[in-house]
Order: sequence, then structure tokens, then C-alpha cells
Amino acid sequence: MAIVEVNVTPLGTGRPNISSYIASCCDIIKKEEGIRYQVTPMSTVIEGDLDRVLEVVKKIHRVPFHNGVQRVLTSLTIDERTDREDSMEAMVQSVVT
Repeated sequence: MAIVEVNVTPLGTGRPNISSYIASCCDIIKKEEGIRYQVTPMSTVIEGDLDRVLEVVKKIHRVPFHNGVQRVLTSLTIDERTDREDSMEAMVQSVVT
């Protein structure tokens, strides 16, 4: 199981607000089986099998292009463990408790 933080940033949109692009990305993620996600104020965290998550990231990276953007910057942070199962909630709980 991988927990991946992803930031999709459309560049050159001519406006400071990118929430509509992020909402479109979330619409793609919602349709994916075996994938869980959480939107945060600064990024989106996706949880699932790493190969599946990377497939989803590829899809959401392309969303702004389909909406007329000519340049997109996407960054990833991958946290994958082999010693035990982990989840987004467990990671948060280990810090706040």
C-alpha cells in the first residue's frame, strides 16, 4: 500500500484560482476503484496499490491539458512501507495522539 501526496499545478492560466482544475482532478479520482483519497488545503493524498496510484496520477496530470492549459507541473511524494500496513488516518493519528 502506498500513500502518495500529489500536487497538480496548472501554469499560465491567467488567474490565481485553480480550484476548478483540482475539482476536475478529484472527479477522476472518485471514479477509480481501489483508490482512497483526501483533499488537503495544499495537496491531495491518494492511497492504494502504487501501480494503480501512479496510473491515477497520470490521468489527473492530464486533466488541465484537457481544459486548455498548455503547461502543468505535477509533483509527487511517495510513502510506501513493506514492514506493515499503513493508512492516511493511521499516519495522522500517530502524530496527533
